Amino acid sequence: MQIHQNPRRWWIHLALIGAYPLVIGLLGSGRSQSQQPALGSGAKALLLVCGFELLIFGVVFGAAWLASRATCDQLLCRWRGLLTIPLGIGYSFAIRIVLGIAVGVIVGILVASHLLTLESLKAFFNANRPDVEAIVDVTALENNPIYFWLSLTVVSFVVGGFREELWRSAFLAGLKALWPTRFSSVAGQLAGVAVAAVIFGLGHMVQGPLAVCLTGMLGFCLGAIMVLHRSIWPAVIAHGMFDATSLALLPWLAEKIKTI
Repeated sequence: MQIHQNPRRWWIHLALIGAYPLVIGLLGSGRSQSQQPALGSGAKALLLVCGFELLIFGVVFGAAWLASRATCDQLLCRWRGLLTIPLGIGYSFAIRIVLGIAVGVIVGILVASHLLTLESLKAFFNANRPDVEAIVDVTALENNPIYFWLSLTVVSFVVGGFREELWRSAFLAGLKALWPTRFSSVAGQLAGVAVAAVIFGLGHMVQGPLAVCLTGMLGFCLGAIMVLHRSIWPAVIAHGMFDATSLALLPWLAEKIKTI
């Protein structure tokens, strides 16, 4: 990969892209004080929020691209054929299984080593469960079909899947351009994915510490898919399906959590 003639342009690119989720997370943390979900409580509000989120990302991404002039291949934007769709759907379910196993193993080790008891684990979960109400109106998901389907399509696949995977590919492109010997190999790219996952997780502080850990692990899985297939699209579809199925189950899960 050829680095841009002026490395400072890639530094600008990486600084803009790297700061984006952290700034958005801080803004979301301040916004959560109003007790209103980030995505609003109706279809119109949801569309306005999505439009604003995409506009802000477009401005940041556009400024980064103008600085670096990253190519389609550097951003891993090549479409890999129709098999990408079932591949992404399969990955979405595989990720859910992997995350479930990872959480189960961690909890099992903590309990077996007596670092946590089942009672303290339950108390910790109740105190630190992901604050989904800070993001989406669960009541509107249950009672407003337009809000429900916009959440499963626009929010899940465009604002979640496409925007966040394009952010991740842009971040990796910056790392590879500035440090090609370190981040061009598969192992190096996975290390870059891990860095991106930490930033991605910290950008979800508004949802609580458990959400930071879970979204960080999710981000690593999605980044690994991107590296494996040299394309953002399997990860976009996997991310969209993961978010869509999670949002579809939220009303039911919210009721179950209240009974724990």
